[in-house]
Amino acid sequence: MPTTHEYPIDVAWTGGRMGGGKAVAGNSKTTFTLAVGEEYQGPGGGTNPEELLTTAIASCYTMTFGIIAENRKLPVKSITVQAQGEVEQNGPQFTYKSITIKPRIVLEAGATEDQLKIAEDMAHKADNYCIITNAVRGKVEIAVEPVITTE
Repeated sequence: MPTTHEYPIDVAWTGGRMGGGKAVAGNSKTTFTLAVGEEYQGPGGGTNPEELLTTAIASCYTMTFGIIAENRKLPVKSITVQAQGEVEQNGPQFTYKSITIKPRIVLEAGATEDQLKIAEDMAHKADNYCIITNAVRGKVEIAVEPVITTE
């Protein structure tokens, strides 16, 4: 029988484009200050849905890779990810086009060639197991450009 997990969010907003607000995650109680970005003639000073989507994809990828690496017993020293979201504006219409994920995965100095190959393979496949990536697949192009090294 499937299990359902719920992620409640409360959002409060005052004003229009120059307004502001906050979002509070019900489970973690994390609060996010919200604002329309300066690129959309807003005041900035807070995060926005565009940044939050890129953050969700990048953090989901990073956590998913970490879990896979642990399960595969890869000697991971660190994982860092840079991500770039791209929104296309065509007149009044905005379309979230793509997110490029650039993980830098560092394995321990004693990692074997087989472990490096597995890490490279998993770096390209981790987004297939990511809940958030799968939620937007087919609407937003996702690209992964990993760098795998040892230290």
